[in-house]
Amino acid sequence: MSLRERIRQIKHLRNRYFICVLENPTDIMNIAATLRNVSAFGVEKLYVIGNKKISHDFESTRQNKKLTNLSVGSNKWVFVKYFDTTDECLAHLRKNLYTIAVTSSHIKDKKNVNLYAQIFTQKRLAVWFGNETRGISEEAVNGADMCIQIPMGGIVESLNLGTSTGIVLSYIGYQRLGYIYSHKKVSFKPKGLESIKMRSWEDFLSWGK
Repeated sequence: MSLRERIRQIKHLRNRYFICVLENPTDIMNIAATLRNVSAFGVEKLYVIGNKKISHDFESTRQNKKLTNLSVGSNKWVFVKYFDTTDECLAHLRKNLYTIAVTSSHIKDKKNVNLYAQIFTQKRLAVWFGNETRGISEEAVNGADMCIQIPMGGIVESLNLGTSTGIVLSYIGYQRLGYIYSHKKVSFKPKGLESIKMRSWEDFLSWGK
């Protein structure tokens, strides 16, 4: 199967207006893992705040050979936008009417929600992940609409960035896609492909059932 054909088959399964934000990541392996998760779970874009030593714009991210190896080529297919500061990214998201959800394993002074008990079908949603050591900044918490928590029952109540982005983006992406199709908030072009795309969507959502 050609790459063009593969893109045509999965394009309609991507989540528009769904953004993943990394705040001051320091480890290139975590950035690569997130790129891979963003690509795998159909997230539309990745926003990265700070740490421009690794990459500083979309093209430099695509051309970074180490990122290519670590992300298994995902860096070539994910749109990445960089910001210097948290406030700059918050302002951009607010201007574009995004609901902002930070993630943390600890209670924050915000509306705290259980990942598996919350509905994430806002038209525009940005999910925010903090620094590997310090976590989410106070600026991000203060600018957010909610704080998502992954229920955990172990002694160690923390996950690395690659794992946490995988869990959260997979669950929310699947939920949003199901909502979009079940509420017919999608249009098909050309019209002749509607039945094929609807069938592939049904197969995607019912896989393993």
